[in-house]
Amino acid sequence: MEFRIEHDSMGEVKVPADKYYGAQTERSRQNFRIGVGMETMPQEIIEAFGILKKAAALTNHALKPEKLTEAKLAAISQAAEEVISGSLREHFPLVVWQTGSGTQSNMNVNEVIANRANQILRDAEIISEKSPDSSTIRIHPNDDVNMSQSSNDTFPTALHISAVTALEDRLIPAAQKLIETFRQLEDQNQGIVKSGRTHLQDAVPISFSQEISGWRNSLERDIEMIRLGIRPLSELALGGTAVGTGLNAPEGFDTLVAANISSLTGKSFVTAPNKFHALTSMDEIVFAHGAVKAMAADMMKIANDIRHLASGPRCGLGEIHIPENEPGSSIMPGKVNPTQCEQVTMVAVQVMGNDAAIGFAASQGNFELNVFMPVIAYNFLQSVRLLAESISSFNVNCACGIEADKEKMHQNLYNSLMLVTVLNPYIGYENAAKTVKLAYAEDISLKEACVRLGFLSPERFDEVFHPENMI
Repeated sequence: MEFRIEHDSMGEVKVPADKYYGAQTERSRQNFRIGVGMETMPQEIIEAFGILKKAAALTNHALKPEKLTEAKLAAISQAAEEVISGSLREHFPLVVWQTGSGTQSNMNVNEVIANRANQILRDAEIISEKSPDSSTIRIHPNDDVNMSQSSNDTFPTALHISAVTALEDRLIPAAQKLIETFRQLEDQNQGIVKSGRTHLQDAVPISFSQEISGWRNSLERDIEMIRLGIRPLSELALGGTAVGTGLNAPEGFDTLVAANISSLTGKSFVTAPNKFHALTSMDEIVFAHGAVKAMAADMMKIANDIRHLASGPRCGLGEIHIPENEPGSSIMPGKVNPTQCEQVTMVAVQVMGNDAAIGFAASQGNFELNVFMPVIAYNFLQSVRLLAESISSFNVNCACGIEADKEKMHQNLYNSLMLVTVLNPYIGYENAAKTVKLAYAEDISLKEACVRLGFLSPERFDEVFHPENMI
């Protein structure tokens, strides 16, 4: 491998010649060999950094054009666009397990953009090693790309940008597609009455469309809560610099950079009114992830309902059929398992674990900075990514193919002892309970038990006993 020599405030460092990153990135790469290749900084964070670096360059050029010139702006903007597009992904090798402020990842972005921007300027013959004024044009990772910024305000800003984008562009659309599937299933299954169940025991009747509507509305409410969580995430720390005072940032930088980020993303962002809070508190992320966890909890419940209703094929409830996607056993021929339900429940467990990690991390840090930001970002974005993909897979490979077994539902409905509830107004609760106990003990129908006990005549029983009307 060929190397080049880069330097930072601590001295010279050998860096792979084919990489755009510089000395600080290489130091971090060597010092934090933890989860390499598996737990690198999420791509969503890198893309968000590209957005904020371009927005910062636009803002610095507007406010300090003598320092961030037109030529520098053009080169930085082009390099930042390449970061946003993902075409420079190989130049971001750093792991999550680094400094708690994410300083090395901020510098990784600064170095990549600076070196790529300088290459752009060389290709355009704007700078060269022989040019006497090249030093004034050449782009520096700290002085130019990181102008008016600090790792302490850029990382939480990148976190908020990536969180809002992931929630709005990935999770909410995935959930909305499943909601639409459930709405179609409601329409298709109108008029089918089945046994309800509470405590895993028989309960009074419910229509299948009503049961599905509960699943649908749970997800609709989850989206409402996620949207509530997005609101505080729209406030950005950028402009607070090191400790929230805005040192070395020009007046108006925070407001204008937020407007530029909004323009670049097509989303609504504003500057945080209190930068001291924005740098040290992760409460907005905790709140938003709580809504993500709520959706995971609902998906766990929905998946469990569906796999229980589909249990069988002969010894379970068997009230619905779900798609048979792959063989379910290496030893039992013909066995098919509810695998899509199982992936949903595993993802839900992971999201719940991530929520605990985020909560603990958000409670840490001291004085003017939270120093658990990379792990918060990693867990939050993993939750959103996993849940969105899980819901999409579940929708396509399971929910869209749900079919009611009307005959089985009818059989279970009329076999349920809880239908006796409809007799309460006519024979009273205690007599209804006696009817159930006799029917269960002697394995006879509710009608036979009720008539034998003398509570109703056969004709009167038939007159008041209509399970389909109990919904």
